[in-house]
Amino acid sequence: MNAAQLSTLGSTNPLVTHWIGGRPATPLGRRAPVFNPAQGRQVREVALATAAEVDTVVQCAANAFRAWADVPPPRRARVMFRFQELLSQNVKRIARALSEEHGKTLPDAEAEVARGLEVVEFACGAPQLLKGEFSDSVGTGVDSYSLRQPLGVVAGITPFNFPAMVPMWMFPLALVCGNAFILKPSERDPSVSILLAELLKDAGLPDGVFNVIQGDKVAVDALLQHPLVAAVSFVGSTPVARYIHSEGTAHGKRVQALGGAKNHMVIMPDADLQAATEALTGAAYVSAGERCMAISVAVAVGDATTDALIERLRARARHLKVGPPDAAGIEMGPLVTQAHLERVRGYIELGVQEGARLVLDGRDLKIAGHETGFFLGPTLFDGVRADMRIYKEEIFGPVLCVVRVSDRAAAVRLINAHEFANGTAIFTRSGEAARDFAREIEVGMVGVNVPIPVPMAFHSFGGWRSSLFGDHSIHGAEGVRFYTRLKTVTQRWPGTHGVAADFALPAKQ
Repeated sequence: MNAAQLSTLGSTNPLVTHWIGGRPATPLGRRAPVFNPAQGRQVREVALATAAEVDTVVQCAANAFRAWADVPPPRRARVMFRFQELLSQNVKRIARALSEEHGKTLPDAEAEVARGLEVVEFACGAPQLLKGEFSDSVGTGVDSYSLRQPLGVVAGITPFNFPAMVPMWMFPLALVCGNAFILKPSERDPSVSILLAELLKDAGLPDGVFNVIQGDKVAVDALLQHPLVAAVSFVGSTPVARYIHSEGTAHGKRVQALGGAKNHMVIMPDADLQAATEALTGAAYVSAGERCMAISVAVAVGDATTDALIERLRARARHLKVGPPDAAGIEMGPLVTQAHLERVRGYIELGVQEGARLVLDGRDLKIAGHETGFFLGPTLFDGVRADMRIYKEEIFGPVLCVVRVSDRAAAVRLINAHEFANGTAIFTRSGEAARDFAREIEVGMVGVNVPIPVPMAFHSFGGWRSSLFGDHSIHGAEGVRFYTRLKTVTQRWPGTHGVAADFALPAKQ
C-alpha cells in the first residue's frame, strides 16, 4: 500500500472500528467520541467492543496462530523487514493522525514513530533472537538443547499517550516469536492502530495474526478472562496496571504491566545549569507532560543551586511556545481531553492549598483561534515537600515540582522512598557522584546527564516497585523471553555407543 492509498485510512474515517481477520469489522456495540484536543471538538467516533466481539477476535487469532507459528523465523523476519520499510515511508502520515487525536506536536509525533520503528528493526533479528543452546554429551550418548516457542494468542493493552510507539514495543517481538497478537488501543486516539494494521497486511502478514479490538473496560476484562489469551502486555497508570496483573494472573495468564511514574532529576551544585534547565524544560513540558518518563520532580541540591535553577526555569518555561500541534515552531500542544485538563488544573489548585509556592501558573493560558482547546501552560512549583499530594501522585501534565535537599545522600533517600521507581536522572560533572548515584538508586532506569533515560530497543524498558507488575520488562531481550516459553530437550538415540536402555534419571555420566 502506498501513501496515496493510506489517505483513505485512519484519521479520515468518521468511525474507527475493529480490525479482525485482515479487514475492518462492522461494530455491534456502543460508540464513544474521539476529540481533536487542540480544537476541543469531536472529530470522529470509535467502536466499543462487546464481550462477544472480543471472543470473535480471540477465536480468529487462535485459528491463525498455529500456521504462523510453523513459519520459520527467517520468513517471519522478512515480513517485519517489509513492515519496517512501509512504516518508514509513512512516518508523516501516521504522525499526523497521531497528533490530531492526541495533541502532541508533529515533530514529537514523528519522533514517537521513530522510537517504535527501532523495536521493529530489532525484531527483524528474529533468527538470532530465537536461537537456543546446545550441550553435546551431557551423558554417555546423551545431548541436551533448548528452544524458545511461542505462547499462542497474546494481547496488548496500550495507553493514549503513545498510540504508535507503545504498541510497537509489543507486537513486533510478539509476531516474530510466532504468536498471534490482539491490540486493544486507547479509545482516546484509536486511528493509528488501524494504520498499523493496514501496513502489516501490506507487508504480507497473514490475516488473523494481527488484530485490533477497540473498546474500554468491557474489552479489557473480556481479554483478561478469555481462556485462549495466553499473555497480556499493558502500559498505563499504576491502579490499572495492578488490576491487570491481578486479574490476568488469576486467570492463568502471563502478564507484564507497566504502571505510573514520578520521575526525579537531581541537579548537583556542580551541574551545568544551562544544560540542566534545557533538559528539565523538555523533559517536564514537551508532550504536555503526558509521558511516563517525563521528569515531574526536580531535586535541587542546596539553596544556591535551587534559587539559580528556579530563575532559569521560570524564564525558559514562560517563553515556551504552546499552541496547535501542527503549527510551525510549537514546543507543546494541548492535553488529551477536557476531563484530563480539569484533573491537572485541580492538582495545581491542590498544590497551592498544600503550601507549595506557585512560581509559574499555566491555568490562564488562552490560544487565539483555539479558545476551546484543552490547553494548559507550563506550571512550576517551588518548596514542594514529600508529604504533599502533588509530590506523591502522578499528575501527568505540564507541572514541575522542585524539592530542595541538602546533599546527594538526601536526594537518594527521597527518591528511594517514593512509591514509583520508573526513571530518574542526575546532572553533575562528577564521575564519582554519578557512579555512586547509579549504584545506590533503587529505580529501574537511570540517566547521567540524560533527562529521559529510555533505553534503545536492544535493551529493555521497565521500572521497579509500583511502576512494574510482573517479572519481565518490555522489548529487548526481556521482550523475547516474555513472548516465548523455554523448552529443554534431552535426547539419546537407540543403539548409540551400545548403551542399554536406562529408565532412571540420566545422572550417571
